[in-house]
Amino acid sequence: MTLDAALFGDNPERDARFEVKETWREMVNLPPGHADNAQEFLHRQLNEELNSLEIAARNLTDFPDEEWALRMAIARQCADEARHAIAFRRLLEARGGHVGQYPVLNFQFRIMTAIPSLIGRLAVANRSFEASGIDAIQDGIGSSRRKGDVEFIALFDAQLADEVAHVRFANVWVKRIIERDGARAVMALARAVAHADAAFKQVVGGDVMTYPIADDVRREAGFTEEEIGVARLQAARMS
Repeated sequence: MTLDAALFGDNPERDARFEVKETWREMVNLPPGHADNAQEFLHRQLNEELNSLEIAARNLTDFPDEEWALRMAIARQCADEARHAIAFRRLLEARGGHVGQYPVLNFQFRIMTAIPSLIGRLAVANRSFEASGIDAIQDGIGSSRRKGDVEFIALFDAQLADEVAHVRFANVWVKRIIERDGARAVMALARAVAHADAAFKQVVGGDVMTYPIADDVRREAGFTEEEIGVARLQAARMS
């Protein structure tokens, strides 16, 4: 399938070790019971953390006149995402893997850089993609505990604390930007969500993995009960 170029920005730079794909079905999607599933996950997650770092860095460069407190929160996110990428690479290599072992996708970065508003990027990257990420991490902690995999538990625990903070500051600032900019901000947010939804469907098609909604963690990240209920309905539709 050819992606609609209007929905996507350019790929971020990657060196020759990386084989970059465009759609989910082009990836090496190993089933949960496969012996190499954890290695492929670590490699994929390493690149996704790089995408998160690159998105946050672009938010700093693309919106230099935003309020200082918001820019500082985004800068802290950059540091967190860099630390996550290092942690995933460290565990990947400790278990015999290497960078470039599997293909990667950069759809998150490509979707975000095609969204022209900061409120839109915060709504999609932090309040949607990263919020889904905290559901996945919470589920991963549970499965790692059942397996007794202490390295994964430690990795997920550290990552979860940071990701909750990223979602929380986006929840705070989306509301503040709407209060400040009114209808213009609401329209920009709505356009961004529609844009991302269309782009995401092109990348993943029907191959969406869903996780149980982590109610308590989402509350900690600043979601309301109504928003958590909406997330549950959306997850039920997709499963």
